Amino acid sequence: MARKFLYVVAGLIVLVIAALLAYRIWGMQLIRMVMVPREDFAQIAPLPAQAYDDPKMWIARPDIVKDNPALWTPEGVKDAPSAQKAAVFFIHPTSYITTLGGAHWNMRLDDRDSLDTARRFVKSQASAFNAVGSIWAPRYRQANYGAFLTDKPAGEQALAVAYRDVSQAFAAFLKANPDGPLILAGHSQGSLHLLRLLREQVAGKPVANRVAAVYAVGWPISVEADLPALGLPACARRAQSHCIVSWQSYAEPADPSAVIESFERKPSFTGKPHKGTHMLCTNPITGAFNGAAPASANRGTLDARNADMPTRLLPGIVPARCDTSGVLMIGEPVDMGPFTLPGNNYHVYDYALFWADVREDAKQRLAAFLKK
Repeated sequence: MARKFLYVVAGLIVLVIAALLAYRIWGMQLIRMVMVPREDFAQIAPLPAQAYDDPKMWIARPDIVKDNPALWTPEGVKDAPSAQKAAVFFIHPTSYITTLGGAHWNMRLDDRDSLDTARRFVKSQASAFNAVGSIWAPRYRQANYGAFLTDKPAGEQALAVAYRDVSQAFAAFLKANPDGPLILAGHSQGSLHLLRLLREQVAGKPVANRVAAVYAVGWPISVEADLPALGLPACARRAQSHCIVSWQSYAEPADPSAVIESFERKPSFTGKPHKGTHMLCTNPITGAFNGAAPASANRGTLDARNADMPTRLLPGIVPARCDTSGVLMIGEPVDMGPFTLPGNNYHVYDYALFWADVREDAKQRLAAFLKK
């Protein structure tokens, strides 16, 4: 009996090793097979004209006091949320990740699981900005995660539907905040929509003069081929305002080839090819364009691994170095939870790794803007 048990254990170990090896070799192929929706794309009607006048269409906004995830702060943070300085428009990342037969190209607004995940993203990401002003984070019919893994026209069509909602929410945000400084922020899919907003609705328009800073985190931006169409430069130092911040986090050894290949293949905002250009990399610890900073300078990483304990800030555990490839290296892998992507890609944790640094960064950039 003991020998049979050992055979079973040995067999399970072999299966686990084989599965891990297959994931390492064919990780992205397997993800595409499972994540890309199989249904045909069907057009979705626009939202009613005044849809975003309804607080229910927002995950966070100043008049949502009860259960507002953007007002959260981790244990030990002393500066309280503030609504007195800037208005912050935050576009959350993809939370609609449905597999195989149940996947649609766009999230339905009654999808509770995806909305709950979006709320968690607003809590762990947008909350970094609550010391500089009131946060507005819209619900929107986001594109499925699989839209980023395919060259099918349906992927771009799904993203266009999501952008239409975000654009409508942004118009309502500006209507509610007709003057004063603005901070625009997003992550991943949210940053993609944010960049399009900059190009189409901010650059060259009066509202551009109100933008204290843009945080387009987790989406590649070409310094040469994208920034000229966005109307704002890259942030060169932390004391600078009216500029753009961006980074994408990888542990070492890193394999950012999937992101780089996609970046080089996609069209730029100026029409110039991405290939041969440089991706914008802001070091979130220093707030400077490129450069390196030791872990000891990191003001605090979110530690939410223990569900039974309050989330806390751990200072001094994650370094940051902008690599020549344009991605941000964070040194050896750090235990942040189960959502590290193939290639040591810490995309999900772009904000959490540097939560306290983002908070300080926003304070300094707003202060610099208000001095002008």
